[in-house]
Amino acid sequence: MFIHNVTTHVEVSIESQWMDWMRDEYLPKMMKTGKFIKVVLFKVITEEDMGGSSYATQYHCNSHDDFERYLAEDAPMLRNQAVEKFGERILSFNTELEQITALK
Repeated sequence: MFIHNVTTHVEVSIESQWMDWMRDEYLPKMMKTGKFIKVVLFKVITEEDMGGSSYATQYHCNSHDDFERYLAEDAPMLRNQAVEKFGERILSFNTELEQITALK
């Protein structure tokens, strides 16, 4: 399994608006691309006051090839939507993860 992790810092003034947009618009659009099998949104817990909150969104793919297809076919449009809506009030960085093992 391949996971595309996006960590986003969100200003306090737009946190509720951003969360509604993620839940109601953005994440459903990501799933509709057909490239992801699961999306999980986490709030990053920290005691530091960073002037906002941080969230980690994990987009699970069956393979790296599925992710590459997302990058080529869908990423530019979807990323631009976030920039157009929130501009510099959010700051994101991406991490690619490959699952090695999982225990239950």
